[in-house]
Amino acid sequence: MDRLLPTESPFETIISFHKLIESFEQIALSNVDYRSNYAKAILKEIEAYPEFRTGIHDYSTIKNNEALIKNIAADLFPTALTNNEIKAITIPFQNISFNYTERFKKILRNAGDEFYMEIRDFDDHQFYINNCCLILSAYYHQNIDFNKPFFYDIPDEEGVEKHYRILYNADFMEITPTENAPQLTQDDIDVLIDNYNDIDLWKSKFPPRSWILKGFGIVSLFDATTESAISNLKSNLLKPETSRVASTEIVENIFRSIFKIPSLKVGFIIYNPEEEKFIRPIKFDNQMQSFLLSSTQEVDCKNAFFGCSFENLLDKKEPFVISNVKKFIEESSNPKLGEHLLKQGIQSCVFAPVIKDDHLLGVVELVSDNIRELNSINATKLELVLPYLTDTIDRYNTDMQHQVEAIIQREYTTIHPSVYWKFRKESQNYFQNINHTKDYIFKEIVFKNVFPLYGQIDIKGSSEHRNETVKIDLKNQLTALLEIFDNQKPNSNLVLLEQRKFELESLRSELDFPLKADMEQHIQRYIEDEIHPILKNTKDNAKNKKLEELYFESLDEKTGMFYQERKKFDNAMSIINKRLASVLDKKQVEAQQIYPHYYERFKTDGVEHNLYIGASISPTKPFDIMYLHNLRLWQLQTLCEMELEHHQLKESLPYELDVTSLILVFSSPLSIRFRMDEKRFDVDGTYNARYEVVKKRIDKSNIKGTDERITEKEKITIVYSQNSEEAEYLKYIKYLQHKKILEPSIEQFEVEDLQGVSGLKAIRVKVINNVNNSKIKKITYQDLLDELN
Repeated sequence: MDRLLPTESPFETIISFHKLIESFEQIALSNVDYRSNYAKAILKEIEAYPEFRTGIHDYSTIKNNEALIKNIAADLFPTALTNNEIKAITIPFQNISFNYTERFKKILRNAGDEFYMEIRDFDDHQFYINNCCLILSAYYHQNIDFNKPFFYDIPDEEGVEKHYRILYNADFMEITPTENAPQLTQDDIDVLIDNYNDIDLWKSKFPPRSWILKGFGIVSLFDATTESAISNLKSNLLKPETSRVASTEIVENIFRSIFKIPSLKVGFIIYNPEEEKFIRPIKFDNQMQSFLLSSTQEVDCKNAFFGCSFENLLDKKEPFVISNVKKFIEESSNPKLGEHLLKQGIQSCVFAPVIKDDHLLGVVELVSDNIRELNSINATKLELVLPYLTDTIDRYNTDMQHQVEAIIQREYTTIHPSVYWKFRKESQNYFQNINHTKDYIFKEIVFKNVFPLYGQIDIKGSSEHRNETVKIDLKNQLTALLEIFDNQKPNSNLVLLEQRKFELESLRSELDFPLKADMEQHIQRYIEDEIHPILKNTKDNAKNKKLEELYFESLDEKTGMFYQERKKFDNAMSIINKRLASVLDKKQVEAQQIYPHYYERFKTDGVEHNLYIGASISPTKPFDIMYLHNLRLWQLQTLCEMELEHHQLKESLPYELDVTSLILVFSSPLSIRFRMDEKRFDVDGTYNARYEVVKKRIDKSNIKGTDERITEKEKITIVYSQNSEEAEYLKYIKYLQHKKILEPSIEQFEVEDLQGVSGLKAIRVKVINNVNNSKIKKITYQDLLDELN
């Protein structure tokens, strides 16, 4: 007899057979001799045990009288059904059970001595309240449906977990209150019904051991392994995205219960119809394996590896079953697949297509270590679970598409979160009108009366540096070729070699002058068409052969030219842009807390940014000009941090590059419009175009009356046109000087006239770049390369 009582119960439980004894007494008075004699014999045997009627308090009495109890309950437990039914005497919801049928005994023996039977997901809280509901139903005659499905999870002799539905019969029980049981009104009962989770309330109305539960119940188990396993699979597969996908162990245990195969393993691959490939999603790497793609991430579904084996799966969308892998290798025209499976210890397998709307979504893989354990007959069980797999994979594909669209929007378009609401609103209008007879005309996305902020941190002399590195690489390549020609064997075609040497030397001499626009392409074509064929077709001595090998090893794979110096320059540019953009993006997250505003950033030969702030961008939040001033100070501070970031990078870069910083101040509000053809925002209106003209030309401008650029390395230049703007920025500069971010000296000058624009002025101030100003730790060039890659 199993016995484990919860810590608290509203019942004092007394096991009694009084109701059964009373039925025997009725039968003993009947006129049917054999029934009457049988009942009298049972009653006579019970006479020595009055506690069977009054109530058993010592549970050892049950254990010592198992044969008598079996005789008493014989009508309820027919001998003819003992090997079929799974029944026992019990007390509902309590782990007290005895008088098992033979089938029940066998199930418990197979589970092992260490197994303890308890109701799945049934805690003390549920136990207490369910017993209270028993009282409400039996004593207070309340129509309460409190019997949710209960299950026992019991492993079989092979360790496969089986699931049994629990059914109770309480006909032989009676419930009576003690003197400690409060009498409940209908209002009390109504309050209880509305407060299932309030355990203290229930205990106040049904104090522990305030009721007597006398008698016994009968528990019958129904093997619901398949149904329960499918329900568990459904619960795990249909979890929301915030939950992790079910682990391999959970899924495999569920499938093992369905197929009754302890060694069953489960895998899965997704089908990509655009590329006609099978893919093992990286997302599932730690949660779902694949036996077809065990060593690769994807494979063409028409690959020779699959041969004709998967034709039915792909074309007819039918499961592909191998009940004996060794036999399949011997008889199949495609033994590679069988050998691949056999290496993994797979002896039988099923590969079933997951289909939705006649489209293949993926393939579920079931494999076993034993021959014929998986076959075409039990493969039909997959029909029970494939609908849930279909919904899961379809949901995965839909989620993936949404995420892809989100990535495209984030990485390839300029729809910033601050203005996304307006695009969404217009899209919703389109969606709601999509079925109307007249065509829907998209409204233009315009934000009026916004204040612009523009800033940039530009790499100084980037074009000159780029040209210089190109010239160095070209000279090095031409020099290497001339060295090879100088070491050619004497019996070579001297006339041709001398001509080519002359041409190479002439090209090298031209590189002593400024680089012409097409010089790089001209030299590249000449080397590829005239020089490389000679090197590849000329037999030479060992020394020259070594020189040629070193030369070809030095060529860049993509360009076929020397790329050493240019690569250093390009890497330095990329590192600077990435690190500065990272600083700007990180600071921008903080800036959005000042007031929501539109932000866009561009990487060119440096990093540029545009900000637009105004009430039309965030109509639900009141706008004040104070937010603009806050954002301007933020912008100036951020450029200072970007300057400091660059200063820390300089000594680690493979190619030293300086930067210049610029802010353009524009105090008049303007409108920005989303250009549908260019898929980006631009200023709207002729007057506002003046702002764009200044923005494009200002960084190349000179100080008025001089040849000196307005921008200078390690300094921030602020360009403005109004005295109020000058006064505002001088306050910011004074504040940052106080914080030891900017140097004390300030330069002020006029800017040369631009086309259609005059009267611009500028302030220039140097950033203090000592080490104490920066909290960035030292970093090596290799660290930067790793970060870049």
